[in-house]
Amino acid sequence: MVASLKNLAVRLSLVAAAVLVASAVQADPLPGRDVPKFSQRPMDMTQVLDNNGTIQIYQGHDELSTAYGFPQTPPPSIPSLYQGRFMADDFADKLNSPVVHVRWWGSYLDDLIAPNMPVDKFLISFETDIPANPSDPNPFSRPGTPLLNQVVNRGPLAPSSGTFTEKVIRGPDPILGESLYEYNAELHLGKEFLQQADTVYWLKIVAMVDVPAGITFDPYNPPTPAAFPVTRWGWHNRDYTIQNTLASPNVAPGEFIEGFVGANTPVWHFQDDSVQGDIRILTTGQGTPLMPFIDQQNMLPQLYLDNIDGPASSVPGTHGIGGFSKDLAFELYTVVPEPGSCLLLMSGCIGLVLGNRRRVCG
Repeated sequence: MVASLKNLAVRLSLVAAAVLVASAVQADPLPGRDVPKFSQRPMDMTQVLDNNGTIQIYQGHDELSTAYGFPQTPPPSIPSLYQGRFMADDFADKLNSPVVHVRWWGSYLDDLIAPNMPVDKFLISFETDIPANPSDPNPFSRPGTPLLNQVVNRGPLAPSSGTFTEKVIRGPDPILGESLYEYNAELHLGKEFLQQADTVYWLKIVAMVDVPAGITFDPYNPPTPAAFPVTRWGWHNRDYTIQNTLASPNVAPGEFIEGFVGANTPVWHFQDDSVQGDIRILTTGQGTPLMPFIDQQNMLPQLYLDNIDGPASSVPGTHGIGGFSKDLAFELYTVVPEPGSCLLLMSGCIGLVLGNRRRVCG
């Protein structure tokens, strides 16, 4: 009887592992391989009660996160220096496991993709955290030292391919007229981010646009379509009405309700503000495409925007959404199976079987 119970325990543990893999197949960017470890979903068709108790629909907005490369003189003509603006957000989760896949959301400002300036590559950078400090000249939390960064190129996804895909998931919204895109990237082989559990890091994602010869403009303040067409990509904001249950509970303040907006709609927020700043990306000399050199300056925390991300306040003493810290929309994935998760499933199944044995034999 003991042998049969052991066999049953093994079968149950295998079934549990199969269920784990099957759930990953249904939801992951690479079926059977990638499982989410941190998730801040994008704001899109989000229902918010305004200050009059009426349901309003908000689809969010983006902040510029694009660097431009101009042809170098003398040759080579391929840009090696990119300059522009960046967005970054902090994260921490519960697992000691590598980040192998990144999913994020964004839009093209004014819904414009200049035909001669496509986005065919992104910078993805994982960086240390500089905690908020009231005595610091810049008292807000912000990205510190780059720990691992790389350039991913447009192309089909495969394990460790160093490529990204782009797809439209919604057409132009009624407020800004901008379509929403979803991006998935597999990090380069050997360039997975070896993240530690319960540790705050920053993620920076920047579109890298090659500018044709003969075109010049200020890369930190690119022109709007009224001047001439320039691709400007922005990173979309998080749906603050959805709690991120994958966030680490062991960092402070962690995932918490920062307040309420409209008629008691919760504003979920993780850790500290997202930030925007100026960036220079060098892919030759001091850096390479697999580990570019980054210089970042002039960082400032970002807030949501009233009437685009949610209602403005019309009640004295309350806040509109513009009074709250902005999070960005992204997800981080690790590999499956998680050894620790499988052990927990197996031990749980064995405990269940042994408990049944005690009841049967007692």
